[in-house]
Amino acid sequence: MDVYKLVYTEQVLDKPLVWLGSSLEDLRAFPPEARRLAGYQLRRVQSGLMPSDWKPLKSIGPGVYEIRIRTGLEHRVFYVARGAEAVYVLHAFEKRTRRTRQADIDLAKQ
Repeated sequence: MDVYKLVYTEQVLDKPLVWLGSSLEDLRAFPPEARRLAGYQLRRVQSGLMPSDWKPLKSIGPGVYEIRIRTGLEHRVFYVARGAEAVYVLHAFEKRTRRTRQADIDLAKQ
């Protein structure tokens, strides 16, 4: 007698990415490894998962999160994921100091 295992999966529709301001151009300026890691983390968010390394940014607004990318240099991607609607990428930048520059925070708030 043969035994078969049936596996059912639900198809999950990914949220589209919406790039605001210069966020896409800024991310494209990342070094190749940081760009690859940022893309992977954003793909996780599109699929409904949380990034591997993140924190909420309540000072910028409700529902805003920071993806932290470490490749020897520090890079950040700020985003908002609204329900099933979309993932809005607010800002992407290289972090050069311990504290996030006020200019980067202000840009993300716009």
